[in-house]
Amino acid sequence: MAVGGALGAVARHAAFQMVGRIAPSTFGIFGYPLGTLIVNVAGSLLMGVAAAILLSGANDQSVLPRTFFMTGLLGGFTTFSTFSLDAIGLLRVKAYGAALGYIGLSVSLSLIAFVCGFALLSLIARAVS
Repeated sequence: MAVGGALGAVARHAAFQMVGRIAPSTFGIFGYPLGTLIVNVAGSLLMGVAAAILLSGANDQSVLPRTFFMTGLLGGFTTFSTFSLDAIGLLRVKAYGAALGYIGLSVSLSLIAFVCGFALLSLIARAVS
């Protein structure tokens, strides 16, 4: 789990850096938290995929792959604490519309991404079997 968490944190940092190069005006503390939004939505999509693979009845129910990928890698990659920091940062600078939009987008897109990831793998599994 610790190795997965470390790899997830490195991947998150790399994603933030990439977003900062693509959209520098939106990157950084109290700027629009596009990096956190992208990471959390992508992580939710991947969590849906992982859940479809690792939690299905057809797979080995070993705890190690679930712990490594879901708790470690994806837990290190996504970050609710950074989401909270960014949301409060927007509120502190009185960017109320941006804060509400960010909170709404983060929660709704992350939930939708999870469902899409899970559904995609379920469709693929049915098509293959």
